[in-house]
Amino acid sequence: MTVNTLPNSASKVLPLLGRSQSELTEWVVSQGQPSYRGKQLHDWLYNKGARSLEDITVFPKGWREEFAQNPTVEIGRSQIHLHKTTRDGTEKFLLKLADGEIVETVGIPTSKRLTVCVSTQVGCPMACDFCATGKGGFRRNLAKHEIIDQVLTVQEVMQQRVSHIVFMGMGEPLLNYENLVGAIAVINKDIGIGQRNITVSTVGIPNQIPRFAEEHLQVTLAVSLHAPTQEVRAQVIPSADRYPLIALMDDCREYVEITGRRISFEYTLLAGVNDAPEQAEELAYLIRGFQSHVNLIPYNTVSDADYKRPTERAIQAFVQVLEHYKVAVSVRRTRGLEADAACGQLRGQHEKALAK
Repeated sequence: MTVNTLPNSASKVLPLLGRSQSELTEWVVSQGQPSYRGKQLHDWLYNKGARSLEDITVFPKGWREEFAQNPTVEIGRSQIHLHKTTRDGTEKFLLKLADGEIVETVGIPTSKRLTVCVSTQVGCPMACDFCATGKGGFRRNLAKHEIIDQVLTVQEVMQQRVSHIVFMGMGEPLLNYENLVGAIAVINKDIGIGQRNITVSTVGIPNQIPRFAEEHLQVTLAVSLHAPTQEVRAQVIPSADRYPLIALMDDCREYVEITGRRISFEYTLLAGVNDAPEQAEELAYLIRGFQSHVNLIPYNTVSDADYKRPTERAIQAFVQVLEHYKVAVSVRRTRGLEADAACGQLRGQHEKALAK
């Protein structure tokens, strides 16, 4: 599947965000500055929230003025287009990128951590039938600095250090492979978030899961199953026709063999579609022998989709069947319902409002 990168109009300006300290040092030296300014630049990018080179007051005034007059280089930060906070403390952001596109990110606080739900694409080409992002279509991949910017924005606004990252926002991460892996490296080494606190969610792209395994990262891979059979999966995930369930499970087994790490299987519960007890039995049979965990996600209603959230009784019945078969299972409890909690929903509502 072919996807677009940054449009030419936006790529003429060189972003500094996303570079390591050694890369930033190499750049400042190329500009005729002493090498120690690379460390200063790194600190202002990742710790002090600089949004332009003019903000970096430790730099010579004349050098800063040169870039103000000839802006061929920029930090690469987005603008906060919309910010909503819910009663439970969840904060949702629409960020405006350099080319005017809008992307969503979410800060989810608890008493002990701050998790950021990160997007990797503007929209999504997978077109999952129950997903608000999929309903909105696909625009382009996010560049590495646009992915990293989401983490820094949430951290700065919420004034709390980010501890966990989940690549579960807009888009299919493994369709933006190079920028995903590059962003993980920066988030880990330059922002200082441990790889074991990073989760990458994928609906499954042929050949990409084994490729990702060869990176030998310590992140958690979350595979979005959403159905225990090929027939039901193809109903809710159109791309499943090109990536049969049996092939996906083979790739998952290869991932476990290469990495020695367990896989988290995500399963969105859709009332009357995939939430029956017998389907729980089929799911248990499908993932037998795996070093794995099942994360059940009761559906968040989306206005453009006909699916409904299952009852609490149906959710518990599904859990009980999985536990009977010794499957490790948890239920993800919804956060931020007042702020259009389903991924892509806030952006979708915003675009509909503009179209009126």
